[in-house]
Amino acid sequence: MTDRLRHLVAIPLFVLAMPLAAQDMSAFKTGPVFDDFGPHAPVAGAAAVPEATELRHSFDVSEAAKNGKANRYIESAARFINMHAAAGVEAEDIAVAVVVHGDASMDLLRQSAWEAKGQSGVNGSHALVRDLLDVGVRVILCGQSAAAHGITPDDLIPGIEMALSAMTAHALLQQAGYSVNPF
Repeated sequence: MTDRLRHLVAIPLFVLAMPLAAQDMSAFKTGPVFDDFGPHAPVAGAAAVPEATELRHSFDVSEAAKNGKANRYIESAARFINMHAAAGVEAEDIAVAVVVHGDASMDLLRQSAWEAKGQSGVNGSHALVRDLLDVGVRVILCGQSAAAHGITPDDLIPGIEMALSAMTAHALLQQAGYSVNPF
């Protein structure tokens, strides 16, 4: 196949695939709990969340934030809270924990530790983590990952808990009735 023929075939396929990749995010809004994080959209026809529902949910986060932005996997906790509060679940009936390990451990550093560890710019996850802690979300760092990254408790944003390991944190959270986010 000639280069010209390859291009003639590839261009229409690319154009046809473009609408599949496009997403309409216009319906996604933040709030009612977090104004700066956790966008979610109303879903027409979705079953109502049963009255008196209690949600205990944990998020497993190992991938670091990208390009100085807030960690999108940590932000899933804010989206979970906003989405369910908007759906009528009472704040006292939503318990969330974020278990952080691996490279995402760096997203839990206070700014001075961020810089001391050679990270450039600002920690884009700092405000998000602070907001989560302020509403009672448990943010738990894997002690094994902390040791591997040379992170001490003094390096962390105040309020972050340290566990022996992420596995330990998840086991204890499950014993306390938390489900683990499957994705």
